[in-house]
Amino acid sequence: MKSLKSLSSDELPQFIKLSSLFLPFSSLQVIPLGQLPENITMVTEFLLLGFSNLQEMQLLLFVIFLFLYLVILIGNITIVTVIILEHSLHTPMYFFLGVLSVSETCYTFVILPKMLTNLLSLLRTISFASCAVQMSFFLGFAATNCLLLVVMGYDRYAAICHPLRYPILMNWQICKILISICGVIGFLISTVVTTLVFSLPFCKSNKINHYFCDISPVIHLACGVTYVNELFIFICSVFVLMVPFIFICISYGFIVSTILKIPSAEGKRKAFSTCVSHLTVVVVHYGCASLVYLRPSSRVTSLKDQLIAVTYTIITPLLNPMVYSLRNRAVQVAIEKVISWGEFPHKTI
Repeated sequence: MKSLKSLSSDELPQFIKLSSLFLPFSSLQVIPLGQLPENITMVTEFLLLGFSNLQEMQLLLFVIFLFLYLVILIGNITIVTVIILEHSLHTPMYFFLGVLSVSETCYTFVILPKMLTNLLSLLRTISFASCAVQMSFFLGFAATNCLLLVVMGYDRYAAICHPLRYPILMNWQICKILISICGVIGFLISTVVTTLVFSLPFCKSNKINHYFCDISPVIHLACGVTYVNELFIFICSVFVLMVPFIFICISYGFIVSTILKIPSAEGKRKAFSTCVSHLTVVVVHYGCASLVYLRPSSRVTSLKDQLIAVTYTIITPLLNPMVYSLRNRAVQVAIEKVISWGEFPHKTI
């Protein structure tokens, strides 16, 4: 941390840029730089304190989280590879599943390597800029995943409720457009939220009570009145979490109605089995994320909140290969083919 008075002529413009970046309305609730006391200290780096109070368990946590991270990487890479190589999986449902696997791999890469390093390190610092970048990419991939789950819900709705029109409703051009929209909206929202957080001046403690740069523990360290920023962040959270969840519920309302009209019990079972995995991921992902983000951002993050965060940063990405794919018979057969590639003729993709 540095004194504002001691900032050099090169550092001062950079601080001004960081403290008033992008959004003009953020100045409404931020203490103007000229009104800050001369002896105030400005944060130039943060300390990530996540799990630091569990000193005797940190080595065990490192082993557990490293194992889970490797499983996430191996599982998602396997799914993506199999979907690419196996021609029978070149359908919209598995295309979306492959994109979700790529997004969740990137999503965990933003957080877990730094967390694993910190579990074995006494110096758990992260620079101001690195913290902002981590938050931006984490929120970007998280929002993209939320929107991808909506698209996957719509895909199941189209396949079950309108099977004859499905090839038209979900042709490859539409699939690519939907994926592009999810990515653009997801990272646009993350840019807005990250700007709202880091446009505030940070002149309090630099100790983040979390294992990564999440919204609530970071904005809690900001100076001045933050309620306007928090209001906009809450609106963005509602848009990312509640609106997609409502659309998913509506889709499954039509899906259940259609399944109940199927005369045979076997037909009902097959139709519903294609949705169970998606529903499992939706409930865990949206449920845990809502507990953290649909509340005032200024609340101090507790150990309980960190454990909830573990659910949507580690457990949910783990569910994708475990629940969503590896229990799927078509994927299992495709994996067996890829593993025994020498026994099968080469496929032209």
